[in-house]
Amino acid sequence: MKLLEEKIRKEGNVKEGNVLKVDAFLNHQMDVELFHEMGLEWKRLFEGKNINKILTIEASGIGIACVAAEVFHVPVVFAKKTASINLDGEMYTSKVESFTKKKVFDIIVSKKFLGPDDHILIIDDFLANGCAVMGLIDLINESGATLEGVGIAIEKGFQNGGKLIRERGIQLESLAIVESMDAATGEITFRN
Repeated sequence: MKLLEEKIRKEGNVKEGNVLKVDAFLNHQMDVELFHEMGLEWKRLFEGKNINKILTIEASGIGIACVAAEVFHVPVVFAKKTASINLDGEMYTSKVESFTKKKVFDIIVSKKFLGPDDHILIIDDFLANGCAVMGLIDLINESGATLEGVGIAIEKGFQNGGKLIRERGIQLESLAIVESMDAATGEITFRN
């Protein structure tokens, strides 16, 4: 998606350790008009799929997932990273390692929001090693729901996550795939 690639080039910053900082428009300050265009693109890419819910993970994926859900006319469910007193009933759980936080989280979704009748599209902001997506897939499998596909805003194509998901036969649609990036020069190249 050229619009997203241009935004990354203009407002993204490459940091040491393969970190792409896009907080000016994606995961701190949010460009909702850009999110709407992304939602329209995912709607086109997943045309014909029987999607009735979007699933994401707390916290950076929530904004993108909500705007995409408006385009799809479906609700969003997000996996929580911490239990709270307002969570009740039975839960699905999985473990996820965060690339940027270097920490393992237990992710939680209430069983009342995910079940065998659901057809799920996963939406998230980044795909690096694939840990978050694989954790969400575990929750979907545990619930008996059907995974219809995965939509990612920015995939780091030089890391293994995309390859792992595609090798499982899952439709993965990343709107921008970063082929390489250089912290010293700030240069970012995208896959065609």
